[in-house]
Amino acid sequence: MSIDITEFYQTFFEEAAELLAEMEQQLLALDPDEPDTEQLHAIFRAAHSIKGGAGTFGFTVLQETTHLLENLLDRARHGDLQLDRATIDIFLETKDMLSDQLEAYRQQTEPDAEAFARICQVLKTLAEEGSEQAAVAAAADNGEVSAHAAEAPQGGSESEPGQPEGLQLILHKVPAESADALLEELALFGEISEQKRDGETLRVMLATQNSGDDVRAVLGFVLNEDQIEIQPIQADAAADSELAPAVQSEEVAASAAAASSAEPAGANAARPDTGAAEGGTRGADAKGGEKPRPAPRAGASESSSLRVSIEKIDQIINLVGELVITQSMLEQGAGELDPVVHGKLMSGMNQLQRNARDLQEAVMSVRMMPMDYVFSRFPRLVRDLAAKLGKEVELETVGKSTELDKSLIERIIDPLTHLVRNSLDHGIESPEKRAAAGKPTAGRLTLAAQHQGGNILIEISDDGAGLSRDRILAKAAQSGLSVSESMSDDEVWQLIFAPGFSTADQVTDVSGRGVGMDVVKRNIQQMGGHVDIVSNPGQGTSIRIVLPLTLAILDGMSVRVGDEIYILPLSAIMESMQVSEEHINTVTGSERLLFVRGEYLPLVELHRVFDIPGAEQDVTRGIVIIVQSEGRHFGLLVDQLIGQHQVVVKNLETNYRKVNGVSAATILGDGSVALILDIPALSRTTRDREKARLQANVNRGETA
Repeated sequence: MSIDITEFYQTFFEEAAELLAEMEQQLLALDPDEPDTEQLHAIFRAAHSIKGGAGTFGFTVLQETTHLLENLLDRARHGDLQLDRATIDIFLETKDMLSDQLEAYRQQTEPDAEAFARICQVLKTLAEEGSEQAAVAAAADNGEVSAHAAEAPQGGSESEPGQPEGLQLILHKVPAESADALLEELALFGEISEQKRDGETLRVMLATQNSGDDVRAVLGFVLNEDQIEIQPIQADAAADSELAPAVQSEEVAASAAAASSAEPAGANAARPDTGAAEGGTRGADAKGGEKPRPAPRAGASESSSLRVSIEKIDQIINLVGELVITQSMLEQGAGELDPVVHGKLMSGMNQLQRNARDLQEAVMSVRMMPMDYVFSRFPRLVRDLAAKLGKEVELETVGKSTELDKSLIERIIDPLTHLVRNSLDHGIESPEKRAAAGKPTAGRLTLAAQHQGGNILIEISDDGAGLSRDRILAKAAQSGLSVSESMSDDEVWQLIFAPGFSTADQVTDVSGRGVGMDVVKRNIQQMGGHVDIVSNPGQGTSIRIVLPLTLAILDGMSVRVGDEIYILPLSAIMESMQVSEEHINTVTGSERLLFVRGEYLPLVELHRVFDIPGAEQDVTRGIVIIVQSEGRHFGLLVDQLIGQHQVVVKNLETNYRKVNGVSAATILGDGSVALILDIPALSRTTRDREKARLQANVNRGETA
């Protein structure tokens, strides 16, 4: 009985993508003048693992490309290939090509043949140039052969005494229905001379020239690490009993690790330090990538991680949200009971509340991912873009361990990319201009993330020239935007987010087309966040993005308007107050402004926005909540503040339809539905009304 090997494709795609990301990080951190040996080993291990998996699944193009890269990396880590910036650029370009090939196989299509042929030619040319350099160096040393080359076995030579003749595999916890499929895959590596099954343990004697790491890398896509044991078979041991006993001693295990790294027949050279460097090709740490996988042993503990689809996580989160809502309903009902008579019930309800909250927080933490997932993408972008622009830029990342919800962390990548490109193109000056201004020739770009209450603050800062107020105002007026010299700096900086706005003198392939920044702001608002800008001429610009930690749970303030209950995001609330008549000014008919601490603020009366009958219309008898959005403050008139609590966010557009001024909905403890207000949308409403009022004043002046 056999199984369809395609069911393991997804595991390979995910792990290969992680290895490629790790490869890129190590290449970017590599110093070509003094390359770190451990970094070179980590890069080689990543390529080696991908090659092994690609060969097993029949991804020929990916396998051949990785094989060429692996050979060059092997020579580099043994000092036979001189590294420089151009060589690292070629390695990075190859990594990009591998990513494209991997994505093609993921989409069940064939990779670009022309691109494959080109990258192969580039790698072969690099290999030939390296060989010529090695030959010149050898001639200069009067024909002396390096120790590494002297140890290389000659192709076609007979095996020396004690050289491994094959591999013994002990595979634990293998279901009977999977054994045949595993044997079919192992047969691709060589001849299976013996096999024996003892319960769920499968023992196989494999006559092969492949290394144990090659076999382990492939089996690792099907089995867990603790299920695999591999030992070399010596010539004399192979002639003994049916199956060689498992090797247990530390000395033999060490020699097994070294011997298992031998390359297939036809390899260029033996690698004396491979055992230490490669120790388990798939063992590269997913994040660090520098630690070899420990030697497998029988009875090892279960894997410490488990891959679960995001759909299952979302389903669990939704069910926990429903549980919290049910708990709130029970709590509200129990609140009407006599605590003396129903003391045990009240105590149980309190315990249920604590457990429900703890469960909710624990489940939500499963979706949280470190910002390093985002920040790790930018060293390559900054390196390539700075070279294209002829600038020197140092990238610094702060708060990489700060966590954010997975759904948000994936959606923030594109806005951050736009902002980083703008900082490099418009913000940081050329080395000549920086030197003339008395600055270091290398600019500094900082990506930082930190928790701020129930939100996360992401900051993109540069030490460039800063924003020019006069230039932005002139360009805005030229573009037909409503501007005035009395505008505050914050309002002027927000103009760069206007659709089609750009201060670039010419259009390049980096920026200048007037697209991107408006999309950045819109995407951030759709995630429930806002973006602010702080800029000092000659010193630099800082763009700050504030986002909720998750879109599933919201800290909110419930308010009553008439008989309706609404939820305000707590992060948007500045203060609440009762106002008197002297604080109210009426303009253009029924529009009213609040005068608070020397500033006039628009007033949004929710009963008018949503046409709510029976609501309090007298501003002096209601409650005014001062909220902020998009760098602006305005007041919301409500009848009553009810209380602060966490609510489970439900998508209103999916379950009903889009409602202007409403971002989502939630279910209250009594089972009723409360709408969550969209503060940025209400802010835009007040801004539109203000523009209309100013335009009306201008029209009246022209008529007069």
